[in-house]
Amino acid sequence: MCDKSIQRDVMKADNNSTKNSTKNSTKNSSVGLLGAIAIGVGGMVGGGIFAVLGEAVSLASGATAVAFLVAGLVALLSSYSYAKLSVAYQNRGGTVVFIDNAFKHNLLSGGINLFLWLSYLVTISLYASAFASYGLTFVHDGESMTWLRHVFISLAILLPAGINLLNATFVSKSESIIVAIKIILLVIIIFFGASHVDMNRLSVSHWESPLSIIAAGMIIFVAYEGFELIANTAEEIKNPTINLPRAFYGSVIFVILLYLLIAVITVGSVSQSELMAAKDYALAIAAKPSLGHVGFVAVSIAALLATFSAINATIYGNARLGYIIAKEGELPQVLDEQKRDIPMMGVIMTTLISLFIANTIDLKEIAIIGSAGFLLIFSLVNISAYKLYRHINGNKILIMISSIVSVLSLLTLLGHTYTKDPKAIVVFFVFIILSIGFEYFYGTLVRGHFFNRKYK
Repeated sequence: MCDKSIQRDVMKADNNSTKNSTKNSTKNSSVGLLGAIAIGVGGMVGGGIFAVLGEAVSLASGATAVAFLVAGLVALLSSYSYAKLSVAYQNRGGTVVFIDNAFKHNLLSGGINLFLWLSYLVTISLYASAFASYGLTFVHDGESMTWLRHVFISLAILLPAGINLLNATFVSKSESIIVAIKIILLVIIIFFGASHVDMNRLSVSHWESPLSIIAAGMIIFVAYEGFELIANTAEEIKNPTINLPRAFYGSVIFVILLYLLIAVITVGSVSQSELMAAKDYALAIAAKPSLGHVGFVAVSIAALLATFSAINATIYGNARLGYIIAKEGELPQVLDEQKRDIPMMGVIMTTLISLFIANTIDLKEIAIIGSAGFLLIFSLVNISAYKLYRHINGNKILIMISSIVSVLSLLTLLGHTYTKDPKAIVVFFVFIILSIGFEYFYGTLVRGHFFNRKYK
C-alpha cells in the first residue's frame, strides 16, 4: 500500500489529530449526556426494528424477546470497547480511527474501513426494503406488484439523496424530531398493547430451538449497530471521560428494554400465522389488537417516516465516512472533495450502490448481510481494544470476553445462514473480497504507480 515512512507519518498525523480534537472538545463541546444518549438511541431505533421484527419472529417464535435480549447483550459488551476507545481517541472518524490505530494503516485496516463503508450501504438498502414493505400496505394488492416494490425502494433512496445534495443541514435538524416521534409511537404501542398480551404465546412450549433463537438474535443485530454513532461525535461531548461511557451503556440498555417490550407485545398479542403472513410489516400488525386499523395505519406511516429518516441520516453519515476514508488515501480522490461542505460524489456513490443492492437482494438476505457485516466490524473493534487495552485503560478480561462473544456470534450467524440461505453467505464474502481486493489493487497499483497518490 505505502512505505513504512508514510505509515509513520499518517499515524503521527492521526495522533496529533486526536490530541487536537481532544483539546477542541473541551472548548467547543456542545452535547451533554442526554444529547449523547439520544444520538445512540436514534442510531439504533432507526428503521431496523421496523425491518427485522418479522424475521426474528419467524426464527424464534415465542422466544423473540429472548432473541432481542441475546443481540442486545452482544451489543452491550461491544459498547464497553467503544466507550474506552472513544475516550482515548476523540475523533469524528470513530470506528475507522480505532481500527487504524490498532492495525497501523495496512491492507487489513484499509480493507476493513472500506467494508464498514459497504456495510452502511447495506443498512440503507435494508431501510429502503422496509420502506417499500410498509408503503405497499397502502396499495390494494400491492404485495403482488413487484415493479411497484422497486419503485418504492428507489424513491426511498433517491429522495433522501436529493435532500443531502441540496440541503444537508435539514438532515441533522429534522432527525431529533423524527426520533422523538418514533419513540413516542413505540411507547404508545407498548402501553395500549400490554392488556392484549396472551402470556401462553410466550411460554417455552412456543420457543424454537436454542440455536434458532441465537441465530434470530444475530440476524436482528443490525437493529442495535447504531450506538457506534456516539463515537463519531465524541469530540463534541461535554466531559467526555464520564459522559461517553454513560452514553454508550445508557443508550444500549434503554434500547434493549424497548425492544424486549415491543417483542413481548408483538408475539403476545398476535397469532404466529398472522405475523408470518405480514412478516415484512410485523410491527403494524402488532398495533392492530389494541389500536385497530387506525393503529395499523399510524404505525405504517411512522414506519415510512422512520425508514425514510434513517436512510436520510445514513446517506449523510456514509458520504462523510467515505470522505474521511478518501482523505486517508483508501478511496479515489474524487470522494474527498466537497462543495458547500457536502461530499457530493460521496452522496452520489452511496446512492447508486445502495440502489443496486436494495433492488437485487431480498429483505431477509439484506438483514443477514447487514448483521454479519457489523458483527465483523464490532469483532475487529473489540480486538482493536484488546490490542490497545493499556493505552485506553481497559479491563483486559472484559475486552477479551467481548471479543470472543462477538466472534462466536458472527460464526453462529454464518453457520446457521449457510444451511438456510447460502446465497447471503456468498454475498457477504463477496463484500469482504471486494473490500480487501479493491484496497490491494487501488493501494498497490492505481494510487501508488499511476496517480502517485499517498495518504494525507
